[in-house]
Amino acid sequence: MKPLSMLALALLLEGIAQASPVLPIIAHRGASHAAPENTLSAFKLAWEEGADGIEADFFLSADGEVVCIHDKDTERVAGTKLAVTKTAWKDLAALDVGSWKSPTYQGERIPRLDDVLDQLPAGKMFFLEIKDGPRIVAPIRRILERKRADPARVFLISFDAKVIVACRKELPAYQAHWISTLEDFAAKRDDYQHKLVEMGAQGLLYKANAKVDSAWLAQLRQKGIVLTAWTIDDAKIARRIIDVGVDFISTNRPGPLRKELE
Repeated sequence: MKPLSMLALALLLEGIAQASPVLPIIAHRGASHAAPENTLSAFKLAWEEGADGIEADFFLSADGEVVCIHDKDTERVAGTKLAVTKTAWKDLAALDVGSWKSPTYQGERIPRLDDVLDQLPAGKMFFLEIKDGPRIVAPIRRILERKRADPARVFLISFDAKVIVACRKELPAYQAHWISTLEDFAAKRDDYQHKLVEMGAQGLLYKANAKVDSAWLAQLRQKGIVLTAWTIDDAKIARRIIDVGVDFISTNRPGPLRKELE
């Protein structure tokens, strides 16, 4: 597959803008305001609420499955503490990860990357957050290749600079975006910019409450860096972030937030 060009991304964003007056909205762990995060139900609800894309988190199980879960262990969402990377897929698949959210979702299971890709509608985007280390990149590559996932729709994201480097090497057709809280921005602004260049990141996902200035963000955009702000559930904050100038906003409430912004 050929690498995604900035022109292709610009055309993608232009198409979304023509369909909606609101900046592209990415459902953080799916429509997690109402459905259990990182489940097929949360992603399905996100599409029903009109999200432009979803964000989901992935670890590698003990037997090499790329599984969709945010935490290193299953205690918070399943009530049973199993270390994800040390547990076989069959044991992870047996867990109920829906009841903690609502009895409506009792019996909800942890999906795999294959399952999420199979549910991805045409024209929608997928922000694939890698929570594991660089070792997971090769298994992800094999799945994306097998599923013929569109590089214009799938973005690889991670807090780990080593993961970004591995993605740029093993998956050059797909954009790799770095995630950062931009902590102590005033003192580290130059360091952050240098780090983006060093790892070859093509985008930045930054925490919406970071004390970052619009001029710095504008410099990044001029260099072709794609900007996403996370996680925004308040319309007032969303409007402020949109005015600063970003390409995407991430929210737990895709449907309600879109209505408030429209």
